[in-house]
Amino acid sequence: MASSTGDNKKYKVIGTRPIRHDGADKVTGRAIYGSDVRLNGAVHGKILRSPHAHAQIKSIDTSAAEKLPGVCAVATGADFPDLKDKIANLGEGAVNLAHLSANVLAHRKVLYKGHAVAAVAATNPHVAEEALKLIKVEYEPLESVTWVLDAMRAGAPLLHDNVVTNSMGKKADKPSNVPTHIHFEMGKVDEAFAKADIVIEREYKTASVHQGYIEPHVATALWNEDGHLTLWTSTQGSFTARQQTAELLQIPISRVTVVPCEIGGGFGGKIAVYLEHVAAMLSRKCGRPVKMTMNRDEVFEGTGPTPGSFVRVKLGATKTGQLVAGEAYLAYDAGAFPGGMIGPGCMCVFSCYEIPNARVDGYDVLANKPKTQAYRAPGATQAAFACESMMDELAEKLGIDPIELRLRNAAKEGTRRVDGPTYPRVGFIETLQAAKASEHWKSPLKGPHRGRGIASGYWFNIGLKSSAAGNVNPDGTVSLIEGSTDIGGTRTSVAMQLAETLGIAAEEVMPRVADTDGVGYTDVTGGSRVTFATGLAAYEVGLDIRRQMTERAALVFKCDPAAVECVDGMYKANGKSLTFRELAGKLGQTGGPVVGRAAVDPEGPSNGFGTHIVDVEVDPETAKVTILRYTVIQDAGRAIHPSYVEGQMQGGAVQGIGWALNEEYVFDDQGRMQNPNYLDYRMPTALDVPMIETIIVEVPNPAHPYGVRGVGETPIVAPPAAIAAAIYKATGVRARELPISPPRLWAAMAAKKP
Repeated sequence: MASSTGDNKKYKVIGTRPIRHDGADKVTGRAIYGSDVRLNGAVHGKILRSPHAHAQIKSIDTSAAEKLPGVCAVATGADFPDLKDKIANLGEGAVNLAHLSANVLAHRKVLYKGHAVAAVAATNPHVAEEALKLIKVEYEPLESVTWVLDAMRAGAPLLHDNVVTNSMGKKADKPSNVPTHIHFEMGKVDEAFAKADIVIEREYKTASVHQGYIEPHVATALWNEDGHLTLWTSTQGSFTARQQTAELLQIPISRVTVVPCEIGGGFGGKIAVYLEHVAAMLSRKCGRPVKMTMNRDEVFEGTGPTPGSFVRVKLGATKTGQLVAGEAYLAYDAGAFPGGMIGPGCMCVFSCYEIPNARVDGYDVLANKPKTQAYRAPGATQAAFACESMMDELAEKLGIDPIELRLRNAAKEGTRRVDGPTYPRVGFIETLQAAKASEHWKSPLKGPHRGRGIASGYWFNIGLKSSAAGNVNPDGTVSLIEGSTDIGGTRTSVAMQLAETLGIAAEEVMPRVADTDGVGYTDVTGGSRVTFATGLAAYEVGLDIRRQMTERAALVFKCDPAAVECVDGMYKANGKSLTFRELAGKLGQTGGPVVGRAAVDPEGPSNGFGTHIVDVEVDPETAKVTILRYTVIQDAGRAIHPSYVEGQMQGGAVQGIGWALNEEYVFDDQGRMQNPNYLDYRMPTALDVPMIETIIVEVPNPAHPYGVRGVGETPIVAPPAAIAAAIYKATGVRARELPISPPRLWAAMAAKKP
């Protein structure tokens, strides 16, 4: 269902639910995913991975593997350029190329179990696996550390001897597992706490969790005899993959073409490269295309999960429930290399509320785990679990309804975040009002061992660069070329904005995601930016086409272009009119093809807020938590295709449910992951969740012509805190560690009994 709270402007296309343009290919199996790519003469690549969480590599002997019949090439880190520290901007985040190279194939040291050490290409996967067994690696095992606070302690195993703490621009003089310290502050924090009527302070822990995409990482490389490299890969950003690969191989970016395949999920985990430049090197060595596909355990152990975290939050308020002060300490593990998700965590911890006096300290921490990567609002879920749990506890202590407490302190236009930005028009208050008015919130919750919880969440969303072009066809259709990998139906949401601008039907726009040679630079599909930014590019393409079509209409009508009126795809002047299709049929007689193009780089976030309501039942004997009912309320700005908005809201909520109740990386005392498969890594299935109810709020974003806000990140932020609040109502146990798994909850419930 939808709840419109902005302007009531009516649109012809926007807000409707056309069938997605790639729907037929997806349901019939004709869509080309990474594993579907089959080139003539292709061989198969496999990677040898470290059995140790932390060890020096003393030597690697690949001679026996190279002699095995069927082996075409073998590669180690020594085959690649020895890169120095250089920061590359990947759109959604940046990366040190030396660290990226060492992560893809280890240099001198392995830093987590599953760290890639060597690679083999062979005529079939079985021969490649046999060859891996013949590679002899001599290791010197070292002590490992996987929990963030342990890694911060003096005397902890040091992962890198050349990494020092950078604290607000000042670098320490000795190596550390803490590469970065962030500090934000505004107001007079200590004075505000001293004057507060109530002050509470709590600590929270979260485990690492994986994005859980269905499709494993896959890449096929062909390094041609002319020196040109072509990659077919499952990636969230073809231009980002191109840049990383070119930099890691130290070849001109113009020598690399990335063809983005359909992608079976990413959620932030398919921005960094893992296989691409390894497959490329193997292809160069053997002169044949090389295809590499990860197994599921490789995905878990060798690619980036979310950070495990420790968060301490302190809130001060008046008796009437007005927040006056906030303080947060956040320590997030970055995995084996610097550059984790601590920045967004610090930005988002107090982002839902107007707190005049606030202080935030954040620490990026190295640990013997895979290098962390983005996962849907990276860093925000951990922060919200702490802050929103505190808001629920504060509401109880003050005797105030939890929605009312949030309404009294809700961020709104003019609210300044602790990290500096001031909000424009945003829709947080409207989501709370919609939650309060919802049938779910008003309905009674009957029965023992049941509870209802509520929590809110925020993600800033990003803009970044997008390019697009539109070609008008003689039959009145438009071929749209864009560069954003389609994960959640963005072909259609972008095409709909072009259709709206031109006054034609969504079905009359034919979108295609091009490779890196077929369209201008476009940043990653991430940060909830595609419908916003690439949609803005499509809008600009539409304006360009309209301008040209108006000039063509003027030639037909024999008038000045300024006299031509264009309304809903109809061109009028001198008492005459032509539809868009009719005018398109005359392009050959009025000057030839019409091609619109645009490149945009919108600045500033689009600011997404949401509020979630959840009902749970807890089995008193086993502590199993059953989700009875779940409602997501979110400000979408303008829902271009409501079905896709609802799908994003539902998908994020389900992932958040898994994060809250079961999902975690389990390590033994040697730092080895114990559950790298979907049997032991417990994700929600259709049997674990009810139908997720949705309420779309629309408070148009002033920075977009159609009011679009990104929607994909925000839904994962609130679920753990909302579920924790509901569990407290059902059991009296305040959960402060994720996941709230049955063994953990059962122990807490048992400890609470007399």
